[in-house]
Amino acid sequence: MTGGNAPRGTIAETVQTTDGFLRHAGRDFLVVLYTAFRSLKLYPLENAQVQKALDDLAASTKQLLDVEKELELRLQGEFIFVNSTRLRLDLDNYASFSHILNVLGQSGIGAVRIDEGVDRKQLQTFAALLLSYAAKDASATKVLELSQKLTDAGVTHIGVEPPLETDEAAEDEERQKQAAKRTYARSVAVTKEVINSIRMGRTANVKKVKRAVQAIVDQVLNNEASLMGLTTLRDYDEYTFTHSVNVCIFSVALGRKLGLTKLQLYDLGMAALFHDVGKSRVPLEVLNKQGGLTDEEWRIMQAHPWLGVLTLFGLRGYGEIPYRGMIVAYEHHMKNDLTGYPKSIRPRDLSIYSKIVAVADGFDAATSRRVYQTVAIQPDQVLKEMWENPRRGYDGVVVKAFINLIGIYPVGTCVILDTYEVALVHSANPDVTHVHRPVVRVVTTPDGGVQHPGFLVDLAQRDDADHFPRTIVKVTDPAKYGINVSNYFV
Repeated sequence: MTGGNAPRGTIAETVQTTDGFLRHAGRDFLVVLYTAFRSLKLYPLENAQVQKALDDLAASTKQLLDVEKELELRLQGEFIFVNSTRLRLDLDNYASFSHILNVLGQSGIGAVRIDEGVDRKQLQTFAALLLSYAAKDASATKVLELSQKLTDAGVTHIGVEPPLETDEAAEDEERQKQAAKRTYARSVAVTKEVINSIRMGRTANVKKVKRAVQAIVDQVLNNEASLMGLTTLRDYDEYTFTHSVNVCIFSVALGRKLGLTKLQLYDLGMAALFHDVGKSRVPLEVLNKQGGLTDEEWRIMQAHPWLGVLTLFGLRGYGEIPYRGMIVAYEHHMKNDLTGYPKSIRPRDLSIYSKIVAVADGFDAATSRRVYQTVAIQPDQVLKEMWENPRRGYDGVVVKAFINLIGIYPVGTCVILDTYEVALVHSANPDVTHVHRPVVRVVTTPDGGVQHPGFLVDLAQRDDADHFPRTIVKVTDPAKYGINVSNYFV
């Protein structure tokens, strides 16, 4: 059928059909590639399971090449494209997608090209070589070495390429980091301004707070890692304000993990930022007292939840009444079994927002230095206590989600490795089966020399002998080694 006689929509329908085929066949291809990787890693080549996985990989590749004539697998950020069609990530294929992203990323690969004429032996050689290269330490020339090895091994129909515009990607990462810093600094400044205004009986600018919270939500949705890293700042002198912002960041990230919508995250962020607003009505000599509080001072401190409700009610002239914020301000110290404060006269179910903010508040407070807590507790111990001690009164489901979000070793935790190097946890491992093996930044040499910026290592990666080159031995205090954690994230 030619030019003007072609029925309208034919091209669109063809594109749609092609996209549909690629999504389906592309997903199948990734699942069998993942199975081949896992089988080759666990069993010898002659094992029946390995042979079946390689048969399936060859069949899936042939199915795609019969239709498409060539196959390009490309990584772009956290997405995988097959012949320019983005594959949708869902729970069924999460493990295979994240594993392949990890293996290709560790090998420095941005794209894999497979041409017609590829055979099962070439696919087997490619998969085995890729696994061995993914286990090696990162280097800029890794993908070039792998490409040469493939050629030497007679793999003529599979090619690998570095990521597109590597410099731009690095610049983009730096831009995101700077954006996160601006968002964090602005949020602290706005919180300080509002709390000080309330303390002095002046009008507070709630619109500024809303904009700050919206920026935090957007930042968490776009680049959670950068903002989460900034919670390591925990400024001793500015504790009241950095604590509120940290609780806001942790709460929004946790709310996202629990499936809240963007609008719900805005509400949650506002409630979290204002959770301690009642402390603006507590005398500074009580708030900043070193040492224990007297019974009377403790009674005054325990009044801050309902003082928070009164304060937020006083802000009602600035748009809608912040009911959810009032509930969180009132409930965040009540505990799940209502044994906290204020005492509840009758049974009540705590709001999910209150449960989220209570966990974020408890974690940040325990891991921070304050006037009456000069030694911060190590983050892994705080999580253990929150999870195992029912008297702390946290919701078990929310704590579990929080541990899944930040890992057993939260961002910024200082650890000693079995190589005698000291490292800072950079991010939780995306593979939940390796929850004890986060991505870390090695910041000292084995003999104790401090390095800046150090280098990133995924502790879940194995070497050629299938061993873990580095393993966490214990958590330590960074101050012992003269390490300022926030310097590595700011």
